Amino acid sequence: MFKLCKYNFIMDKLERFNWKRTIQVNIFLLRILGLWPAGDGSYKCSPYTFYEMFVLLFFEIGHISVQTVNIFLILNNLQALTGTIFVSLMEMLGVLKSYCLIKNMGKLKQLLITLNSDLFQPKDLQQRNLIRPNLNAWTTVVSSFWFLTLIWLFFYNFSPILDKTSKEYRLPFWAWYPYNTETSPQYELTYLHQFIGITYLTMINVNIDTLIAALNMYIGAQFDIICDNVRHFHNHETDTSADANKKIKHCIHHHREVLKFAEFTNNFYNWLIFLEFFVGGVSIGLAMFQLTVVSVDESGSKSVLIIIFIKVVPFSGEFLSYLIYSNCISVQVFMYCWFGNEIEVKSSNLPDAIFDSDWTSLPTEVKRNLIIFLIRVQRPLKMSAFGLFYLSLETFVKIMRTAWSYFALLRQVNSPK
Repeated sequence: MFKLCKYNFIMDKLERFNWKRTIQVNIFLLRILGLWPAGDGSYKCSPYTFYEMFVLLFFEIGHISVQTVNIFLILNNLQALTGTIFVSLMEMLGVLKSYCLIKNMGKLKQLLITLNSDLFQPKDLQQRNLIRPNLNAWTTVVSSFWFLTLIWLFFYNFSPILDKTSKEYRLPFWAWYPYNTETSPQYELTYLHQFIGITYLTMINVNIDTLIAALNMYIGAQFDIICDNVRHFHNHETDTSADANKKIKHCIHHHREVLKFAEFTNNFYNWLIFLEFFVGGVSIGLAMFQLTVVSVDESGSKSVLIIIFIKVVPFSGEFLSYLIYSNCISVQVFMYCWFGNEIEVKSSNLPDAIFDSDWTSLPTEVKRNLIIFLIRVQRPLKMSAFGLFYLSLETFVKIMRTAWSYFALLRQVNSPK
């Protein structure tokens, strides 16, 4: 009796589980970027909205526009074209992600409110430990993504300085400007604009990508909670048939609300995922192609030394930026596919959880509800992009194969006749 009272006291003192705590850094950075207004609503006529409009026009659209004009000017130069477009595609996708986030801000915040409701809460310490691996997996993948992204951002922004090229006024990005960038202070101001622009767009891509991955991770964690609730919904020693019927109805309601949550989440990023996978495959292939054509060190200086197969090989900052970029986009695509695959796997565990429950001694009414629930969960939940392909590890493998095909095609086109 004393142990039971002690356990109840601990549960009373147990803090409410805050799902948003996992993405607090994302929300904080998105607020700095102008993409997360305060409160539970969307954008209003306020200084924060004007701040977002300024950075969107000046740093996002302005940065991409000068690169887009330059792309049309170098269409006949394959090496220069591939060296520009593989990053420009991701930057353009960052603008679309910003628009999608702004458009759905109110509904997205409502999703997070729903997530912290009583229905979605883990009921005890056991369920908190059950969902902990989901949170740890998200943290591990996201940390790897951030690490690679920041390293790439450093090398790409500072490659003109690290490589000490013969071209004194080289910028990180090839772009067209209506003025001469090879004089001071135009060069310094243009360099600063490119630096802020690519940093801003990169932060948008990373934060929205990891936010979407978190939403998928939450859905997978909810299926873990539902499975645990179903397995233990009835104890024949303590529960009556009325208690069992009430609990199974609660599980059915919980499952229905999770499906609604997943449906809106899927609608939120539906076309973004479609473009992400297409752009990701193209960008990986282009970055790999650039690795084969970029000079190892334009100045001949050994700025960076990496030991590969017991040989010391000099690499330029530009070469390293391409190498890290291809790995960074691979992790980005993998992050979507992994947590989408987890939803399918965890939702497919529900039929087994029903059979694992103590249902044999229950009355006919409760068994009927169990059968109805069992029929509903026979087909696992799959997150998709317009229903054309699913977020799964199989899709990830296909994207990597497609990226290799792009690389092989470019190598063939660029090879000497």
